Amino acid sequence: MSTAVLAARPASTYVPPPRLARLPLLAAIALLPWLAVLAVCHETPWVVLDLTEFAALLSLDALLRRRSPAALWAGAAVALLLTGDALADIACAGPGVAMLAALVMASCIELPLAVVCLWLGRDAAVRAA
Repeated sequence: MSTAVLAARPASTYVPPPRLARLPLLAAIALLPWLAVLAVCHETPWVVLDLTEFAALLSLDALLRRRSPAALWAGAAVALLLTGDALADIACAGPGVAMLAALVMASCIELPLAVVCLWLGRDAAVRAA
């Protein structure tokens, strides 16, 4: 779907609070300690995935600050990465507490953040058009 199609749709009347637009930056900063833990444990595939999420979150933040229509695509990329991370965490978790932890992380952090990033990207694209 192109940004021209999005621009043709009426913009929602709800304007997200400015502090919500800082969420991608805050999420990227919050990833740093977790990246350090993963690096110390030599979990290279997870480090690569989380570094990709870190870069995508910073890119989304920069595009949101510029009010760029490209924020739509960055928001979609972040949402895709976070959803994939949540699914991989659940698929790789062992039984018991590990599975519970993966489900809690997915339902309370990763998937809600994915939705917010999609929403922020769409809102920025509609406003820029």
